[in-house]
Amino acid sequence: MSNAGYVSLTRQSGLLKEMQAVANNIANISTTGFRREGVIFAEYVKATGKNSPSISLADANGRLTDPSQGMLDPSGGTYDFALEGSGFFQIETPDGNRLTRAGAFMSNAEGEIVSPDGYRLLDSGGAPIFVPPSAASVALARDGTLSADGVPLARVGIVLPQDPATLERQGGVMFKTDSGLIPVEDPVVLQGFLEKSNVSPVGEMTRMIEVQRSYELGQKFLDREDERIRSVIRTLGQK
Repeated sequence: MSNAGYVSLTRQSGLLKEMQAVANNIANISTTGFRREGVIFAEYVKATGKNSPSISLADANGRLTDPSQGMLDPSGGTYDFALEGSGFFQIETPDGNRLTRAGAFMSNAEGEIVSPDGYRLLDSGGAPIFVPPSAASVALARDGTLSADGVPLARVGIVLPQDPATLERQGGVMFKTDSGLIPVEDPVVLQGFLEKSNVSPVGEMTRMIEVQRSYELGQKFLDREDERIRSVIRTLGQK
């Protein structure tokens, strides 16, 4: 295969990854707390040998998570929490603590506040939050302070990774980070609201069409390149 073919193949591979990301975004338009994901294209220069020119290939292994705010939807749920502005809730999973913007929580049999998957919500000190099952009313202040029957219990931990570039998606609406965590100063936490996905249906459909057209153009180029090489081989074979 010619160098032009290799370059085109790396571009096609990247476009395929972007198409998969766009499709996943569209599939999660209605997922609470979902963050839109994009693909980062970069240039990869490959040496072709001594005294030979290098070739520039496409690399699309990077991922970018869109941090923009999703719309806040009033639900009225006692344990439905939404963040306004930056920050993440911190939840405890068997594989370690994870970050999420999905605030649809509930109370389990032990009185702990957990996610729909049963992962415990953590407070500002990294401990699970417990609400007495006998509590008649549960209120959440805008700064994240949770109270039961007027008695403060804990403050929901709202954190940010020291290096946002280290965020790695885990299980749809959860994120893992290898960097340290810092508490968000003056967080705004709302009770009885859920944050919707920040995916724009029109924007993603438009992007899908653009990627599909770019992929088709790349495939046509590869077909023409293949025919050119075959034509050269046939011509040389007749001599």
